[in-house]
Amino acid sequence: MAKLADILGINARAADYLRLNFKVARRRADDKLLTKKMLRLGKIPHPRLLKKLSDRKDVSRFDWSKLENGFVIKPVRGLGGQGVMVVKRKLKDTSPPAIAVPPSPGYRRGEHGRRVKVEKWSLVGGGVARVADFRLHAMDVIEGRYSRNNLSDVAMVEERVKVHPKFRKLAVEGTPDVRVIVYNNVPVMAMLRLPTEESGGKANLHQGAIGLGIDIATGITTHGVYKDEPIRYLPDTDKKVNGIAIPFWNDILKLAVQTQIISKLNYLSVDFLLDSEKGPLVLELNDQPGLSIQIANRIGLKRRLEQVEGLEVESEEKGVRIAKTLFASQFASRVRLATVEKKLIGVFETIKIRTGKKKRVSVPAKIDTGALSTSIDERLANELGLLTKENILLQKKFKSSLGEQERPVIRFVFWLKGKRIVTRASITHRKELRRMVIIGRRDLREFLVDAADVSEK
Repeated sequence: MAKLADILGINARAADYLRLNFKVARRRADDKLLTKKMLRLGKIPHPRLLKKLSDRKDVSRFDWSKLENGFVIKPVRGLGGQGVMVVKRKLKDTSPPAIAVPPSPGYRRGEHGRRVKVEKWSLVGGGVARVADFRLHAMDVIEGRYSRNNLSDVAMVEERVKVHPKFRKLAVEGTPDVRVIVYNNVPVMAMLRLPTEESGGKANLHQGAIGLGIDIATGITTHGVYKDEPIRYLPDTDKKVNGIAIPFWNDILKLAVQTQIISKLNYLSVDFLLDSEKGPLVLELNDQPGLSIQIANRIGLKRRLEQVEGLEVESEEKGVRIAKTLFASQFASRVRLATVEKKLIGVFETIKIRTGKKKRVSVPAKIDTGALSTSIDERLANELGLLTKENILLQKKFKSSLGEQERPVIRFVFWLKGKRIVTRASITHRKELRRMVIIGRRDLREFLVDAADVSEK
């Protein structure tokens, strides 16, 4: 469980992180049309916009009957997931051919007095809707029923994403989504949100959806939350909440960082839908994401945010590598993935050296990316029994301020962050320095070096 000191509360979120988001960037995130424009310019995949409805004329003129597949009607500046109507598909007309009988329920008079079948669509969460229902809902949106402060709004119609096969048996109606919180270009926490019958097919935890924490390193679910309470099994099933692998996980993390970069939001969550054909699509941005994600992951968000504070992260690749290294859970250690190999290290680390007697001795070392090769002080190497005839590989000439010198190069075996490294090390004179070992960049390929971390360990 999370430590109380590591939990991010509402006040700390506002004081320490939400203030980092500038007004222009927040306005863009709160307006779904502006968000779509930004994503389009940034070449970030997202659900396709079908129509923008600004007033009553737009609503009445729009040809709803052409929408054969699923679609979504939502407010552009909606609040808390309210006002979203999700339509699954148009229902097939199974009525018999028209005959000369008086009109019956379900029919209307068309031109020249002919009877016309009323088109129907099935809704996510149950129920059936007609064109009149779509128009009524769109007008409610435009009149501000679901917007902040009941101000007039714009209704948008966008394509409904085809649920990925992985989630079809997990979600009760609706489309699951993945939320990733990003700070300083590093994905710090994530969860899978599963709609329920209670949530009306919507992936909103406050409306009754289920949240499953995701291990950043592997993309596999770990813990769960339902109605703000931790759960081990999905409600009314024997399905465990942990062990579900999220498809396209690496792509999701990269897109989350790319979205933060183009959004200019310093702290945000990015919500993804996983299309069975197109892969991850950015659904929307949230410049003040909720805090229930901490319950779903059973770990505090504050601690993770502090860990990436001040890091220099120039690209999405580096941000993802740092995230996978820092935030791999204990569960992840049981999952072997090539992408989880690199670990973050500081400038000063303690290594374990294998001595001439096949023992391991802990020795403080300095991580120096400016040096190509690893080196060790002559006196220390002698004490550890490394300067034996069998262990000396060659004699190499080195140039220094004292002129040209010949030094032995030895076989050197050490462990850094639990990783066994077999390399060669040159013998130097470092008796006046605190660190008797220098680890050069040739032996750092499996690590990420945090140059800002200069704390003595």
